[in-house]
Amino acid sequence: MNRKYFNLALSYAIAAAVAGVFYREFTKYCNFSGVTSLGKVHTHLFILGMFVFLQLALFTRTQMLEKRQTFRLFLYVYNLGLPLLALTMTLRGIIQVAGITVSQRLSAALAGVAGISHLLVGGGIVLLLLTLRKAAAATFPRKQGE
Repeated sequence: MNRKYFNLALSYAIAAAVAGVFYREFTKYCNFSGVTSLGKVHTHLFILGMFVFLQLALFTRTQMLEKRQTFRLFLYVYNLGLPLLALTMTLRGIIQVAGITVSQRLSAALAGVAGISHLLVGGGIVLLLLTLRKAAAATFPRKQGE
């Protein structure tokens, strides 16, 4: 297993656990019981962070993904987008739970950053899928007549 990807998975798992505890304690402290984006940060970090990088720790060992330019680009784009996504969700959730009234300008800026982070994560996923498709084609070439 590639240690770098295992460490990334562990980092995202720790961040997800912290986000989950923060959500529980912050909503309890604010006596909040509604639905908020703060409650989804935990799951996003576990699935999109920990789970993805645990899978990659296995794939990179057998598929030589690191040699592919699309994979290296995926790492930069995805690891920029996912923490930004978690941060914007956390900020939006804190605003919702605390009942803070924000200016329309700040709300629009937060929505814009959230949109950019979603685009980065989505673009990273596309780059990863393209990389995996190329790796699969190299590993399992098509037989004549297929």
